[in-house]
Amino acid sequence: MSEKRCDWCRGNPLYEKYHDEEWGVPCYDDLTLFEFLLLEGAQAGLSWITVLKKREGYRKAFDQFNPEKIARYSDKKIEKLLLNPDIIRNRLKVQSAVKNAQAFLRIAENQSSFSDYLWQFVDGTPIQNKFKTLSDVPASTPVSDLMSKTLKKDGFSFVGSTICYAHMQATGMVNDHLISCPRHADVKHSV
Repeated sequence: MSEKRCDWCRGNPLYEKYHDEEWGVPCYDDLTLFEFLLLEGAQAGLSWITVLKKREGYRKAFDQFNPEKIARYSDKKIEKLLLNPDIIRNRLKVQSAVKNAQAFLRIAENQSSFSDYLWQFVDGTPIQNKFKTLSDVPASTPVSDLMSKTLKKDGFSFVGSTICYAHMQATGMVNDHLISCPRHADVKHSV
């Protein structure tokens, strides 16, 4: 891809691959959406590249993001995870993953799907933004505010509005590729 790709990912092959192949592509798979929710929560206060570098470690440590297994993690399992250098070893974030898995299972039991639950915030259709510069891209929006409030009410944690907006960007609920980036049109037409 040319130098016109979004500024935030340039210069790191892992970041560029993520940008070029995954970021902003509409995702409707419950487990992938759950994975991103946990990873976005782990990112809180850190850079996304830090999480990307540990993504495979997270997959191994968190049973391939299987919510049924994560929801049953014991205190002993949490203590073991906190010793794992392949993840971000923050007690609140690890405990949040367990809490979020439990909330995910409640949603799955009461809704048609986790995907439908999350995509309701954009009426099932990605928001197509037309930002010219990185400084135009917001950290949160009224939609992410509502998503955050709803997720918290439903028992999720580490789901502030900024985390929710990053989740929306990553999973294609919003197309925040800059209009100069070739991926903007690619993602828009993948809908």
